[in-house]
Amino acid sequence: MSIKNYIPNFVTLLNLFCGSIAVIFAVNNNFVAAAIFVFLGIFFDFFDGLLARKLNVQSALGVQLDSLADMVTSGLVPGIVMFKLISISVDAPEIVSAKAWSSNFSLSSIQLEPIALIGLFITLASAYRLAKFNVDEDQQTYFKGLPTPANALLVLSLPLIIEFQNNNFATALILNQWFLIAFTLLSCYLLNSKLKLLALKFKDYSFSNNKFRYILIIATVLLLVLFHFIAIPILIILYIILSLLDNLTTK
Repeated sequence: MSIKNYIPNFVTLLNLFCGSIAVIFAVNNNFVAAAIFVFLGIFFDFFDGLLARKLNVQSALGVQLDSLADMVTSGLVPGIVMFKLISISVDAPEIVSAKAWSSNFSLSSIQLEPIALIGLFITLASAYRLAKFNVDEDQQTYFKGLPTPANALLVLSLPLIIEFQNNNFATALILNQWFLIAFTLLSCYLLNSKLKLLALKFKDYSFSNNKFRYILIIATVLLLVLFHFIAIPILIILYIILSLLDNLTTK
């Protein structure tokens, strides 16, 4: 077996490595650092499949490994972040644990707000979505439901908006527990919906066959420059709208 067979899987493992680091930062309430490593993980996630196709070394192992890496980077991390945000929104005490792991450790050393566990529904919905993707042969040229990386970006945009946008209305909205719970349920629905969404895979580069993809790419650049992190939720909505328009024109 040539060394090129291992290159895509190595890139996938870099995705998993970044996701694992993001988990550590998210658990410790460092959402900015967690977001940076999620972005890096998604970057590697985009290129592992591209490399596999270019090198013609696609494999069943690569498919499974890719989903396992996505489960951490784009499934576990956003679930933890949402759990933390809901905890903050209800003014729950920070999760505290014993200073050292020992036989004396007990559940009484952990304090959490039970309603915040709803945030972990995102992790469950992501796992279900990835499992469905692995057995659904229809999702080669399009996605059925919101891809987990896009959903992760959507969730991670919330603490980044609070951190960098300095918008009192946006901050108050994001730190409203009912908004976060509704956001979580919407996220879970979108992940496992039957919406047929665009995949950024180009069979050719003609504008006529890829106009909605090109519009999405151009809009992404413009909106990020103009609105920064607030642009991410807008882009997800635009992505869904363009996908629906693409479905109508295709039919």
